[in-house]
Amino acid sequence: MKKYMGITTVIIVGLLAGVFYWGEYDLKLVPNEPDLRPRIEEGSPSEMSEKFDLSGGSERDNRGFPQRTIVDLVSLHPTLFFREGSQKAKKVALTFDDGPDSVYTPQMMDILKEYNVKATFFLIGNRAHLFPEVVKRMVNEGHVVANHSMTHANIAKLSKDKVYQEIKQAEDALYKIIGYRTALFRSPYGSLNSEQVKQIGSYNYKVIAWNVDSLDWKSLSAEQVKYNILENAKEGSVILQHSSGSLEEDLTGSVAALPEVIKILKKDGYEFVTIPELLKIPYKK
Repeated sequence: MKKYMGITTVIIVGLLAGVFYWGEYDLKLVPNEPDLRPRIEEGSPSEMSEKFDLSGGSERDNRGFPQRTIVDLVSLHPTLFFREGSQKAKKVALTFDDGPDSVYTPQMMDILKEYNVKATFFLIGNRAHLFPEVVKRMVNEGHVVANHSMTHANIAKLSKDKVYQEIKQAEDALYKIIGYRTALFRSPYGSLNSEQVKQIGSYNYKVIAWNVDSLDWKSLSAEQVKYNILENAKEGSVILQHSSGSLEEDLTGSVAALPEVIKILKKDGYEFVTIPELLKIPYKK
């Protein structure tokens, strides 16, 4: 799409205060994360910290999986591993990781309902067990539920047996709530290797990555989240946001950015679809 121009007047400042990361091939500018203290809102399940701690550690401590490796996995496993859809149509898919919870996930769904947008939610099994009504609402409102492991373990660091347990336990937990077995898997932190892609494929899963990262897990402002999405969105994009996170993450900015992201992309002619619609693959077994 057209480059998002909302903060072009501060690009010079960004060059001084921003941080850089490597995209697929190009060096991208990303606004520096703000110095914010994460806020635990009233009603947040902070008392259930053992269920809300990500077993592999926080996103902040585990991100850094090379984009080049993701591109290589697409090439090595073109029928199993996906990071984007066809660039022949103006369609994009919103995806949300690490839910459900009782705070951010319902807010995200309220916005999606208001704008009549369907999305794909990659859910952690032990959180789904705690909030089954939130998961049922997803299905009732036309969203796709997918597997994001049982405890948000770092898959690349696990044995083959542990990988199976993480996926199967989450699948079973979701099945008890939604009545079907999921066929889409996203690895926590995006971290896994080629042999694990083949292993997960043997369980009749497609592995879904992304090519547009909001970086909302950094507790960014709404303006920064919008920039990261709109500057990089294009035909076939798979956009990553989070509908929950670790207790230290403040997703207020991501929630606030979502309506603007939807309105701007719709105005530019984009259609929002689910991952199965974008990639033409099944969402259940």
